Amino acid sequence: DGLTAAFMARFFSGLSQCGAFCCFDEFNRIDIEVLSVIAEQILTIQQAIIQEKKEVMFAGRMIGVNPMFGVFITMNPGYA
Repeated sequence: DGLTAAFMARFFSGLSQCGAFCCFDEFNRIDIEVLSVIAEQILTIQQAIIQEKKEVMFAGRMIGVNPMFGVFITMNPGYA
C-alpha cells in the first residue's frame, strides 16, 4: 500500500545500476494501475539485460544496466 510508479522507478533504477535483486511479497495487493506500470518498468530493464545493453532509457533518463539485477515476486490470489 502507498507505492507509486515514480517511487518504484527510482527503486528499480538503483537496483539496475548496482546489480542488486529484490523480493516483493503479496504483490497483488498493489493497485492495478500501479502494478501495470511497474510491470512495464521491470520489462524495460529485463529486455536491456537480454540485449546485453550497458545503458537503457528508463523513466526519462539513461541508467546503467548491471546484468545481475533481479526481481522476485510472490502473489497470493484471493487474498487481495
